[in-house]
Amino acid sequence: MAAFVYRAVDALGQTQRGVVEASSATGARRLLRDRSLLPVSVEATRATAATPRPALFGPKIGAKALSTLTRQLATLVGTDIRVEEALRLVAAQAAATPVAELLLNVRGRILDGGSFATALAEHPTVFPEFFRASVAAGEQSGKLPQVLAHLADFVDSRYRAANKLQLALLYPALLGVVSFGMMTLLLIYVVPDITRVFISRGAELPFLTRALIAISWAVSHFGLVALVVIAGAIFATRRWLAVPANRLRFHQFIATTRPFSGFSRQLNAARFAGSLATLVQSDVPLVDAIATAAAVTPNMFVRKQALEVATRVREGTSLHRAMEEARVFPPMLVAIVASGESSGRLGPVLARAGVDLDRDLDALVATLMGLIEPAVLLTMGGVVLLMVLSILLPIINLNNLAGQ
Repeated sequence: MAAFVYRAVDALGQTQRGVVEASSATGARRLLRDRSLLPVSVEATRATAATPRPALFGPKIGAKALSTLTRQLATLVGTDIRVEEALRLVAAQAAATPVAELLLNVRGRILDGGSFATALAEHPTVFPEFFRASVAAGEQSGKLPQVLAHLADFVDSRYRAANKLQLALLYPALLGVVSFGMMTLLLIYVVPDITRVFISRGAELPFLTRALIAISWAVSHFGLVALVVIAGAIFATRRWLAVPANRLRFHQFIATTRPFSGFSRQLNAARFAGSLATLVQSDVPLVDAIATAAAVTPNMFVRKQALEVATRVREGTSLHRAMEEARVFPPMLVAIVASGESSGRLGPVLARAGVDLDRDLDALVATLMGLIEPAVLLTMGGVVLLMVLSILLPIINLNNLAGQ
């Protein structure tokens, strides 16, 4: 089964668009005629096995859409509705949208005999690695409804956090862009005219004014070159980070170097503990739960160390000992895990630890966001003050000369 996007005309001459499931394009047209629709165009939404579509050009949906469809799937599967039927129902609610096409493709892959996780793996641009790994663990343990419910909470919380962060950074970003644009225009069009007046009067220019003139000359003559160089550097850095080995080294630097290591450790520990708690409470085997929770951690170096923890636990080492040896988790979390293992309540203890880590992380992010806005204001104000002083000082000197 596959999904086909169609455009058809009904009995009243109205154009209809939507998505239909069929085994072939011919079957899709036949199905449309059975609905009293005259097919105009019918196109498959999924590339065939002979012409696979690169992941870079695969379908993409927004974080909000992913959060919504995950919540709907979790609700439906939690009421004992089969996965393929839940996918059909959610797709029907999002008719004639990329989400509907995506879900029908996933459903078609399941109807062809594949697992839910395998079907999701065909759309890596939509479903992240942690999403697919969690679904695979839920299918293997028979706890898919619980895992989907956790994924819904996790994706929703991540979307809300990202949205909150974007809103918090919007005003400082706009302020910085507008200020930078105004200063650039002043340096290109205003400062040269003012400096010509000073030079024509034979005034001795102070160091601050000479520095401003030099910056104005550099921006006027090499501004575009600098923009090209910056764009090239950003592109080269992205290409360099696209290599897994390079990205791993960069993530290791972030995870082990101050002042980044504190925030990175807190973020990854919160993600790891919350996911591990849900999986353990869903009766997923501990080794599989650790490996799945590792996929949730954003930092590749921490993820690698978490997978080493799974290997050590498989070999017989206790979880808290393996986490302590990894040296990437906060000591508080290691101590809590040790307490949970000794009491036999690892799941509830991890859940409480995840909540505490999330609360501390939210407080840290709120503090950082509260510092960014005044920092931008002070920086822009300082730069404007220096520009004003560099222009006023020669004027004051000219007035003094005239008075003498």
